[in-house]
Amino acid sequence: MKTSQFWYPLPQQLIAQHPAERRGTERMLVLHRDGGILEHRHIGDIVEYITPNDLLVVNDTKVFPARLVGTWADTPGAVEVLMVAPAPADGSEIPGFGGDSLSHLEWNCILGSGRRCREGQVAVFGPAGELKATLVKPLSSPGMWTVAFASERPLADLLDEFGRTPVPPYVKREGTSAEEAEDRERYQTIYAREVGSVAAPTAGLHFTPEIFAALEAKGVRRVAVTLHVGPGTFRPVKADNIEDHHMDFEAFSVPPETAQAINECKARGGRVFCVGSTTVRTLETVAAATEDARVVAGAGASDIFIYPPYKFRVCDAMLTNFHLPQSTLLMMVSALAGRERILCAYAMAVRERYKFFSYGDCMLIV
Repeated sequence: MKTSQFWYPLPQQLIAQHPAERRGTERMLVLHRDGGILEHRHIGDIVEYITPNDLLVVNDTKVFPARLVGTWADTPGAVEVLMVAPAPADGSEIPGFGGDSLSHLEWNCILGSGRRCREGQVAVFGPAGELKATLVKPLSSPGMWTVAFASERPLADLLDEFGRTPVPPYVKREGTSAEEAEDRERYQTIYAREVGSVAAPTAGLHFTPEIFAALEAKGVRRVAVTLHVGPGTFRPVKADNIEDHHMDFEAFSVPPETAQAINECKARGGRVFCVGSTTVRTLETVAAATEDARVVAGAGASDIFIYPPYKFRVCDAMLTNFHLPQSTLLMMVSALAGRERILCAYAMAVRERYKFFSYGDCMLIV
């Protein structure tokens, strides 16, 4: 298929620059795959669509302040570093799933600088320059380097003090303390647990304790996977044919209790509701590795690219935000609901002034 087949017009004013005033009040466009019926609802209404026979699966990854702005130690000039993933010990570029990510001092990072970078260069960060970063080696992706951090204090503490939340490039920020405070709270799900993402699993941003309480009261079970979201989620598809695009690897983990709950749900004829594209990618990755499409516990790295036509092995329904034109995420939801139906739904969302992208409204595909 052609990348151009996934383009749609979007007025810039519909790109949400801030979260909703109150979490859990976002609008939700419901698309019924059987018949293509659309409903205009709100996120709290999701309780009506999930039964006790179904299963809700979320991604419990946690965003950390991965963006650092500093200066070069030897010559004048600013430098910006986006920490992507801990550098594997074997020197490969495929991330592994570890424990405490911020205990690692070597990271694969994206560098932004007005000067040419070279091995051995040192950058400093923080008001007192107490965090130092040495460029170890360039990686295959443009602008990517392995960087060694050094400081007398724990890296996690320093990032918490002067690291910045890595909101997407379409969310324009002036760098004020008020904006950073808002992003620290709202660019994070309420169930975030495993530190390691540089982008939020945004479909989960809408959930509140009240919504979860209503689901629990109804008898709906919730389990979690972990996939650490990288900047590749925003990387545009530049190939004319979508089959020529390659996804970045992202580390994931599936706990035994999650695998068991999913397989039991499937066996009894229930539906697996995936919250977000990262949950879908994780479950479809592990199911594709088994002959009978069962979900098995374990950890690994996923570079699965889901686009039409695709036979889903695990995902039966999906809560997701509205995605960029010609993006891999738009291609994924098109594989689930059909390209024509998705583009018609997006056209409706534009007409009805839904808010788009990370801080925007959401869509339920059932």
